Amino acid sequence: MIAVHSVYPDSFDDRAVEAMTTSTEAVVKLQEALTDLGIVLPSLSIDLLSCSRPLDPRPLIELGRCNLETAAALTAALRRAGEA
Repeated sequence: MIAVHSVYPDSFDDRAVEAMTTSTEAVVKLQEALTDLGIVLPSLSIDLLSCSRPLDPRPLIELGRCNLETAAALTAALRRAGEA
């Protein structure tokens, strides 16, 4: 008999739950920090496709698309932070 390994787990294990929780917390913290700077990335989220592969590395964070004004604000904020 040939052993078949599915890439789709039958259920979430503790590592998967922990990875999703940690990733969600990272998105929330990043969103809060950006909001404090007046920057909104509308598509900021967990990249769901990255959740379908093994857990190492953890799920990816999708920064999403933004307009030129938001890109300029983000650039300025990063430059200010780099000077501090």
